[in-house]
Amino acid sequence: MGMIPSHGSTREQFELDTLRLLCSELIEPETRVRLAGILTAEMFADGLNRIVYEEIAKAGAVSARRLREWLPGRVTQRGFPDFELKEWLRKNRAAEDIDKLFESLLELTERAPQVENKALGQSA
Repeated sequence: MGMIPSHGSTREQFELDTLRLLCSELIEPETRVRLAGILTAEMFADGLNRIVYEEIAKAGAVSARRLREWLPGRVTQRGFPDFELKEWLRKNRAAEDIDKLFESLLELTERAPQVENKALGQSA
């Protein structure tokens, strides 16, 4: 899947856009739960992004408003006292932006590290 060049194509951007999508008021809480279920913590290379994802996944089907109220405190308790939720959220919530956020989520899942299935005790 190709990305729109002006949107950026770094892994960090995919991670941040995915987190923005999961915090968006433009998706229903149940949709957030399903999308979070597609992802795994290991897909997030950045430690802070991984913690934010884990806390979003734990939140369940709560409203975006409630999630955004609750999330900063949870991330701070997990060891990131300088966390600013506004860095993950954009003020522009135009409908065309949601498509870019979904594309980033798909890119992140496609670029996930491949985990080899090995029996315990086997070496590569």
